[in-house]
Amino acid sequence: MGSFDWFSKIGATPEAVAVLNDQPILFTILIVVLIVVALEITFIWFIHHATLKPEQMKKKVTKDAKGAPPAKGGKPPAAR
Repeated sequence: MGSFDWFSKIGATPEAVAVLNDQPILFTILIVVLIVVALEITFIWFIHHATLKPEQMKKKVTKDAKGAPPAKGGKPPAAR
């Protein structure tokens, strides 16, 4: 009975479980790599978000008192 026998319940082969029981550092390396990749993705997203130009950001649509979005340009279509 090794500490990684629960992997066989989620579909790991007996050889894979034997390798993890023999070399548990592999599991630690896997977890560390997954955490680093997730942090790198978050960091890249933050840089992308922080360097957006004002014209690239989504405009917030404000609604009038009736709940309808404002008309483009503020003029009726015939007066444009």
